[in-house]
Amino acid sequence: MTELVLASASPARLGVLRGAGLDPKVIVSGVDEEAVVAESPERLCRTLAEAKAAAVAAGLRSGIVIGCDSVLELDGVAYGKPGSPQEAVERWHTMRGKQGRLLTGHCVIDVATGRAISEVAATVVRFGTPTDEEIAAYAASGEPLRVAGAFTLDGLGGWFIEGIDGDHGNVLGISLPLLRRLFGELGVSVTDLWR
Repeated sequence: MTELVLASASPARLGVLRGAGLDPKVIVSGVDEEAVVAESPERLCRTLAEAKAAAVAAGLRSGIVIGCDSVLELDGVAYGKPGSPQEAVERWHTMRGKQGRLLTGHCVIDVATGRAISEVAATVVRFGTPTDEEIAAYAASGEPLRVAGAFTLDGLGGWFIEGIDGDHGNVLGISLPLLRRLFGELGVSVTDLWR
C-alpha cells in the first residue's frame, strides 16, 4: 500500500480526503507563505502548492505527497487569510455582492521517482449581501481568519454565499476530480488508495 501524505494543516482538506476514502498522514510543510510572490493569483497558489509538497517530500523516502494552497481572486487581486478581524470585515465589505474565483493549486509528488505534477483548479464564488452587523459577527467568530478568502462554504460563512460554479470541494481546499487526474498522470489509481 502506497503511503499518502497531505502537506497541509487544513482540517477541511483532510476532511474532504477522508470523506472520499483516503486516510493520509499529515505533515505540515512549514513553508513561509508570506515570503512567496508571483505574477498572478494562479501562479501564486500553484507555486505555494509545489513548495509545500516539495518541502515535505524532501524528508521522505517513498509515498505520494499532496500539497495544496488556496487563494481568492477578486478583481485580479489574490487574497489569502486575513490577518485580523478588522481585515476580515474590510474584505467582506469589498466582496459583498460580487463574485470571485477560489483558486487552489495542487501538487502531487511521487517521492520514489521524484516525479511531480501540478495544476490549479478554479471555482466561481458568488457572494451574498450580508449586513454590516452580520459581517461584524462573522469576523468576531474567528472563522474567516483561518481560511483563504475569509470565508467558508461549509461553516458559518455558508450563510453568506449565494452559489458557486464549479467544484465545491475546491472551495473547501482540494479538488477530488483534479486530484484523480493528477494521480492518473503519475500512474496511480485513486481506487488503490481507498482505505
